[in-house]
Formats: sequence, C-alpha cells, structure tokens
Amino acid sequence: MKTCLVVDDSKVIRKVARHILETLNFAVSEAADGREALDHCMATPPDVILLDWNMPVMSGMEFLRALRESSIADKPKVVFCTTENGMAHIRAAIEAGADEYVMKPFDRDTLESKLQIVGMA
Repeated sequence: MKTCLVVDDSKVIRKVARHILETLNFAVSEAADGREALDHCMATPPDVILLDWNMPVMSGMEFLRALRESSIADKPKVVFCTTENGMAHIRAAIEAGADEYVMKPFDRDTLESKLQIVGMA
C-alpha cells in the first residue's frame, strides 16, 4: 500500500484529503506544519506528500526546500495543494522541487489525476 503524508494547517482539509486518499487505497499520515512534516519524513518517508503552501512554523516552500536538501534517499513525490494560483507561484513550486500542483478546493477525480501524473495512482 502506498503512503501519503497530508501537510496542512487546516484540520478540515486534512480530513477531506485523508478521506479521498483512503478511497484511493493510500495509508495516510498527517502533519499540521512543515516542521512536523519534515520530522515525519526523516523518520518514515512517505511515497507522496500533499503539501499546503501557507502554514505557520514552516511554510510549504520552506519544507519543500529542506526536503529536497535532506539526506532522505528515496525522495517522496510532492503535490502542492493550495489556493495560490498565479503562474509565478506554480513556477516557484516546480522550481523548488514540487512534482505537481493542485488547486483547493479539489475533488477525488482531480486529486487522482494529479497522483497519476506523478506515478502514484
């Protein structure tokens, strides 16, 4: 079973994402900010990360840069999941190492298609 870490400061978004991912046969873990997510990844790297942009403690971009610079051998795929929809934001996310980008709010079909693009569905 593939694993997914949902990183979002919104408990509601984490719950919705968990429900969708579990219907897609993922084992799901959650983190409320980038620091918590980085600690989780260092201990047990997931296959894929659904990552929010704006969070306290450590933002999605700060987390992504730290993850890509980390010593984790098999780097997880990262799908940014955010309300930031400007081309500059999307380009910055991809340049920082994101594999794909999904807009909030998202549904099962949209998330599944993004996971297929990164080879995880």
